[in-house]
Amino acid sequence: MNIVEGRLLSGRPRILNGGGPPGSGKGTQSPMIKDEYCLCHLATGDMLRAAVAAKTPLGVKAKEAMDKGELVSDELVVGIIDEAMKKPSCQKGFILDGFPRTVGQAQMLDEMLEKQGVKIDKVLDFAIDDSILEERITGRWIHPASGRSYHTKFAPPKVPGVDDVTGEPLIQRKDDTAAVLKSRLEAFHKQTEPVIDYYWKKGVVAKLHAEKSPKEVTEEVQKVLS
Repeated sequence: MNIVEGRLLSGRPRILNGGGPPGSGKGTQSPMIKDEYCLCHLATGDMLRAAVAAKTPLGVKAKEAMDKGELVSDELVVGIIDEAMKKPSCQKGFILDGFPRTVGQAQMLDEMLEKQGVKIDKVLDFAIDDSILEERITGRWIHPASGRSYHTKFAPPKVPGVDDVTGEPLIQRKDDTAAVLKSRLEAFHKQTEPVIDYYWKKGVVAKLHAEKSPKEVTEEVQKVLS
């Protein structure tokens, strides 16, 4: 999610790509946005695992929480994002995926960015009706290393179960089932939809018609970010 004003001021686009329910196409579009605009892709889960593996001070604290079965605090997650943004690969801008999921997290993120003298340029809202999502979710396959996303019906790989680019095996997430989707959608509508309203008031939300084909959504994204 990003703010156009931020890009005009600094030339570094900052995009929040978390606006949309599971299965709305965020994972499909993120690699395209990253490559097209030379941005670093900050996926919260990946950053958290990397910080734990690297045993950074924040990673050590995060591991302590996870070992106790506790959720990693918002403060720790924002700190890990803050660290990641300072890497040379993120100096042209970043796309933030999977965070913020609550208004409180959005406020903490904005406070952290303000201290750096930057702010979000655009929030991409992948709007789609719940009824369309089940077929999408249950047929989805992922290339874990790159985040490339496929679908058995809508966007199948050239060889079933294999990534087109690397030839490596694809995986299906354990939570890509109809039952899990229902609970995830309930959480999305309760916790994350208000985040869209929060950024809408700041004038930085771009609503995408996520029920369209991936190619059509890509064209919408390109128009929004041009």
